[in-house]
Formats: sequence, C-alpha cells, structure tokens
Amino acid sequence: MKRPITKSGLLPILLFLLILSGSGWVGVYHKGPTPLAFPIPPGWPSPVYDLKANPPTEEGFQLGMKLFYDGRLSRDGNFSCESCHQPYSAFSTYQHSFSHGINNSLTTRNAPALQNLAWQTSFMWDGSIGHLDNQPIAPITAPGEMGETPAGIIRKLQADADYRKLFRLAFKDGSISMGNIDKALSQFMVMLVSSDSKYDRVMRGEASFILPEKLGYGIFQKKCASCHAEPFFTDFSFRNNGMPVDERLQDGGRSKVTGRAADSLAFRVPSLRNVAVTGPYGHDGRFFSLLSVFEHYRKNMVPGPTTDSLLLHKIALSNFEIGQLTAFLYTLTDTVFLKNRKFCPPGYDLTPYFVHFH
Repeated sequence: MKRPITKSGLLPILLFLLILSGSGWVGVYHKGPTPLAFPIPPGWPSPVYDLKANPPTEEGFQLGMKLFYDGRLSRDGNFSCESCHQPYSAFSTYQHSFSHGINNSLTTRNAPALQNLAWQTSFMWDGSIGHLDNQPIAPITAPGEMGETPAGIIRKLQADADYRKLFRLAFKDGSISMGNIDKALSQFMVMLVSSDSKYDRVMRGEASFILPEKLGYGIFQKKCASCHAEPFFTDFSFRNNGMPVDERLQDGGRSKVTGRAADSLAFRVPSLRNVAVTGPYGHDGRFFSLLSVFEHYRKNMVPGPTTDSLLLHKIALSNFEIGQLTAFLYTLTDTVFLKNRKFCPPGYDLTPYFVHFH
C-alpha cells in the first residue's frame, strides 16, 4: 500500500523543482530550443552557411541579438557590434566613413552592411575570414575596435545570471564559451535576410517599375550587373576598381591575405541592396554619395596593373543614365528589413532611419 505524500515530504520536492526552474534546466530538458525557420526567398539559391551544424532557434536568436547589442563585449563596455552595424542603415555604419572604437580610436575600414550573410562564403573587405562563426572574434579583439579578449568576455557573461540562463536555454551543454557565443551571434546574423524591396516585389510580379526605374534597370543590367549580380547584387568576388591607395592607410586589400601581387588593391564587391542607406561607400568610405561613386567610375578611376579588366576603360555614363540608375538603385531599399523590430531589442530607437527618409 502506497503511503500518501505529506506536506513535510512534499517540501523537498518543491524546493528541488524550484532550483531546477531557476537554473534553466527545466526549460532545457522539458522543452528544448524552439526551431526557427530560415527564410529562403523564392528563386534564391540554397544558403552556403551550414544550417544543420548550427540550426537557428528562437532561444539562440534571442541570445545572439542580446550579445549583438551588448557593449560588454568590448573592453570598456561602450562598444557593441551594433555600434558599427546599425539596423536603420542595413546594419552598416550610419553616415560614417570609419567607426569609433575604444580609447577614442577609429577603425581603418568602412563597416559593411550585414545582410544575406548565409549566402556569403568569406567575410571582411579582404575575405580574410572564411566562416561566419569565426567573424565576430576579429572586431571583438581588434585594438582599434572592441579591444576585448575571449577570457574577458566569458568572465563578464558568467557573472550575469540572465546570461547563464539564456545559454542553458539556447545550447545543450549550456556553457558560456566563445564557441557558443559565436554560434549565437551567427544564429542572429543569418536571419538578417533582406528580400522585400520594390525590386523584389517587381520580380515576384507584385509591383511594377515606373519608367525611370525601368530604364535604370536596363542600364544596370548592361553596365553594372557583371560585378553586382542578382539577386544579391554582388558576385562576392574581389576586384580592383581603380581607387588610388590612401597614402595614410596604405591598405593593400586582398593581397594582404593571399600574398599575391595580382590581388593588390582588390576588395570585395559590395552588395547594392539597400545602397541608398549604406553610405559612405567604398572600403574606406571615401565616397559620400552615389553621385561621387558614379563620378569615380566615369571620370576619376586610376587604372593600374591590377585593375579589373572590366574597368580598364572606366564606365561610360551620361548624366541621363546616372539619373535613371539612381532611380533603379532606390528600388533596392528594403524598408521592411530596415524597420523590422524583430532585429532589435525592445525600445531600440530607429529614429535615424526616419530622419533620413522622411
């Protein structure tokens, strides 16, 4: 005959369950991370990022977003990933050639937009990082950027009860390690998919170009698409586009990675998605407007021994063509992506976007 559980016998059980709940174990072992569907837009190729090795989950995404906006990833606590990658400018640096870092320093390259990263095979302007999971450690440890160490980050996060719980919810082993930090950041960043601009709606048959946009699209296909291939508006290659070297920075580009003289002054072809909000342009942010970019390609290029063969004779562009091209490029602005509050913490101020456009 079973004996009924008395109040005194029930108390230890309740205390045990309370301890488990507070530690996050109940949530992990009874439910587990919630799978998050990765959005592949119609007609786009399969992503190159291995979603099976690091499958996005709601818990991993939320942890990654918290880390992305947390200044404690920097040594002085003032610089987060978001400091250089702001959502209202497609996660680039809003209207700054270079981003600010610790000790009143500046970075040496313009922060690129973070969008559609699941299809990207290498990272940084020179392609020096070959996997998204390995990318965050570069700015985190760079002395002119966040200037922190892995040990320093782990120590700060382990001291935070909220982070201890979030890591247990997001990962099976529950450990606060650089491996899990990188994976959480990747789960957040791979979800930054921009695919709902007017251009995309036209391609889906949901909208139509007005005449300048249509004419601009034709000019784009003829004079720009060789490097800025659809649907990503980049072919992810590295090219020397005739930008003279900055005498102060002495940035050799891709050649510093490969050691090949042929790669001198070659930099990644940037995506033109959301180009209207990602200026200034170029690896060093030397172009403050789209017009200055057009002027570079039609007049100001300085062809050299390693300049891309497609650009040796510059690009012939009339004033009329520049006007139509500009109209088309504005159709690549994805306001759904730029204003998506799913990608920023509660209360985040998206005002700079509205100031810029309204």
